[in-house]
This record gives sequence, C-alpha cells and structure tokens, in this order.
Amino acid sequence: MHPFSPEPPLRRSLLDRRAFLGEAATALSGVALASLLDGQGALGAVPAIDPARPFAARAGHFAPRAKRVLVIFCAGAVSQLETWDWKPHLVDWDDRPLPGGPAVTFQGPAGNLARPRYAFRPRGQTGKMVSDLIPHLAELTDDIAFVHSLTSRTNTHGPAENFLSTGFAADGFPSLGAWIGYALGTENENLPAFVAIPDPRGIPQASGNNWGPGFLPAEFQGTTWSSTAPIRHLALPAGISAGADRAGRDLLARLERRHAAAHPADTALSARIAAYELAARMQLAAPGIADLSTESAATLRAYGADDPDPVRGGFARNCILARRLVEQGVRFVQLFNGAYASGGELNWDGHSKLREQYDRHAAILDRPAAALIRDLRARGLLADTLVVWCTEFGRMPYFQKGAQGRDHNPDGFTCWMTGAGVKPGVSVGRTDDFGAKAVEEIHPLYDFNATILHLLGIDHERLTFRHNGVERRLTDVHGHVIRGILA
Repeated sequence: MHPFSPEPPLRRSLLDRRAFLGEAATALSGVALASLLDGQGALGAVPAIDPARPFAARAGHFAPRAKRVLVIFCAGAVSQLETWDWKPHLVDWDDRPLPGGPAVTFQGPAGNLARPRYAFRPRGQTGKMVSDLIPHLAELTDDIAFVHSLTSRTNTHGPAENFLSTGFAADGFPSLGAWIGYALGTENENLPAFVAIPDPRGIPQASGNNWGPGFLPAEFQGTTWSSTAPIRHLALPAGISAGADRAGRDLLARLERRHAAAHPADTALSARIAAYELAARMQLAAPGIADLSTESAATLRAYGADDPDPVRGGFARNCILARRLVEQGVRFVQLFNGAYASGGELNWDGHSKLREQYDRHAAILDRPAAALIRDLRARGLLADTLVVWCTEFGRMPYFQKGAQGRDHNPDGFTCWMTGAGVKPGVSVGRTDDFGAKAVEEIHPLYDFNATILHLLGIDHERLTFRHNGVERRLTDVHGHVIRGILA
C-alpha cells in the first residue's frame, strides 16, 4: 500500500484504543460462548478413532440402552393400511370418493376409497388391531412400539430409501449403519461393523446408498453378505496353500509396519492396512458364521429355512445369518425384504395387484422375521439389541383409478421398534380417519433415526463429520427423539 493512501476502515478502528478494546471483548465473548456450548455438549463431537484400529469399540455420548441394531427394511413401501394401521372408516366408506381428496396422485388419477384387503383383529394383551396378512409378526404386538405418524420428504422409491437410510433424499450421504460404525466401532474386530443382507430377489432401489459410507471414511461402509451370496474374495486362490498365504501375509505385515513407521502422519495408509488385516481375520471368522449346517433342524424349521422355494427359504436363511451376526457382536445388521422396482413383483410396491402380490411377499417375510425376533429373545440377545422394522413410505387410502392397488403416500405411515430400550405395547402418533395423513404427534423420519441413535447412546446433534466446510449430521438440522416409545 502507498504510504499516503488512506487506511482501511478495520485497520483505522484497531488503531483507536476504545474500538480495539470493544473488538477484543466481542471476540473473547465468542470464545467463551463456544467453550460453554462445548461443555454442555451443544457442539459436534468427533469420535476419537485410531487409524490403525478404526473398528475398535468406542463409547458414545451417554450410557446406551442398546449395543447393536438389526434393521428389517421392507423395500417398496408397505401399505400401513394392510398391516399395522387399522382404519374402520375405510370399511364404512369402501368404494366411495375421499371427501376433499386429490383428483390425481403420483402415478395417475385417484379412484375410490378401498377397505383393507385383509381382516384385522385384536392381538395380545393390548388388543391392538393388526392384519391377518402377517399373523406371525402380529403375535409379537405386545412387545412392539409402533410409530403411526411418520412422514418422508419424497414419494419416489430411490430418493425415499436414501432419505430413510441416510437422512437425505439426494445421493452421496452416509448411511445410518456407516454413521453408527464411525461413532461406535464394533464389538468383534474379526467381522465388519456393518453388514447389509440383500433380499434373495435382488438389491433395493437405491442400491448401495443404503449401506454406503458417503463422505465418511470408506472403511465404515457396509459389507454385503447373504446366505446365497457370501462375502467375495475370502477364499484362497487355487494353488496357494494356507502356509504360503500365512507367510506372505506375515511378510506384508512387516513391510506395512515399516512403511507406517516411516510415515506416521499418513492415516490413510493406516486405515488401508487395518482394512487388509480385517479381511485376513474374516477369512477365519466368516465361513463359520455362514455355515448354517450347525443349526438344529428345529431352528431351521422354525424360520422356514427348510422351505424348498429359493426365495422363501433364502430369506429365512438370511434371517438366521442376521441372528448369527448379531450373536457375534456385529454392530449394525441391515436385513432387506424386497428388491428393486418391478411393478410390485419383487417388492411391496402394490400399485395394481396389491392383494395378489402381498400374499406372496408376506409369505416370504412373516414367519422368518417373527422367528428371528423370538430367537433373539430366547438367546438373551433382545435385551441389548434394538430391532427396527421400516419401509420408505406408505400407501394411499384409495385405489388408483382402474387398478387394484394403492399409490405412494409419504404423508403418514408406520414403522416400529422392539427390543433394547423400547417400551413394549405402545403406539405413538396417529393418521387421520382414512390413513391418508399424519395428524397427531407427527414425526419426520429424522425423528426415527434420532431415536435409533439415542438408544445406542449417541446424541444425533453431536455426531458430526466436517465435509466441504459443513458439519454434517445424519439428521441434517432436524430431528427429535421420540420419547413416547422409550422404556
């Protein structure tokens, strides 16, 4: 700057003693506020992760009620009106127009109101009305906490699966399981912290977004594994003996340690080494877990794993695999029922032939899923395992015009939880008399995910990761814990 040019306003103010003291006081007050907020847990809390042991168990923000989570994800948007949300008005108003209803919905003109395609009856001590579509799961009603007033931000399957799994409708954000692995690690470092089990019919609409790491470190992505598709690349190549493989891994480990010692600041290298070491440990641990021949005939029969149908039997075996993973301390297991868009043939997307398709889908889901929850309880695992049943949105109370199915409904639907930390036999929230829209204690899916984190001892507002200059969260800038379902 030229010596005779005017001073910038900020510099002139700092040369003035009174202005300088005022600016300093403002700055110090900001520092003090930040310190107070941090002390109260109001600022983000980044987990302390050892790059050499990224999967090591870590403590959350407070004492957890659950140690691990099992999510049963029914892809395709299950109709709440055929399952959990009894609406007698639909019987009374069957085949009449919805008063004030829209003329057109997501996939075309709206038809008349349609009664549930299945009978509802009271269940258990609570007497809650649940559909005959799912008789085995209905028997567990007294143990379940239902949330009947969930909402989504989108009525399209792929973005809605994203929103349920990641908190954002757009691609590129970390999944719930990745956030949990990042926050807590796992109880068994010989297995992945997060396993996603695809349906025997295929992967869901949003594919790997449901188990992806987004912008979190890649080691926290889910590992896909099912009874029909084991983890890839674990078996030794032909011609390589176990001894030669072990000697090669020992040599590689020495070289990696030497290289890591020479580059102590390279955390990416440490993470890569940890991933290779996990893969080596999985070569020993995974085959035993995948071998269902050690299960008793009674257990296989209880799940329906002896069913010769490849889909029904395959899903049942996936349920047993899920239990075995939970048993071994895997932190987050995501079990899919239903695959990609197919006109409702491969998932719960019942637009045109709802009754015909739901008969098939329920026969795949109901018995094995109920057996899984019972088995967890019998083995003492339900005491510290949170089981979540979810779907990406619900269905409209009327049929689509000229069809025998219901259109997409993101404005009011049902999901539920049972197990660790969950109050049994309660129902939270309510949709209107026709089941079209949440009207009482409305809970966006942000709240559902915030509650899952809370039960694991994680404050959803403090679990953050800085990405592109923004402190990102699973719940974005939203979310409240659903206190009514907490034990």
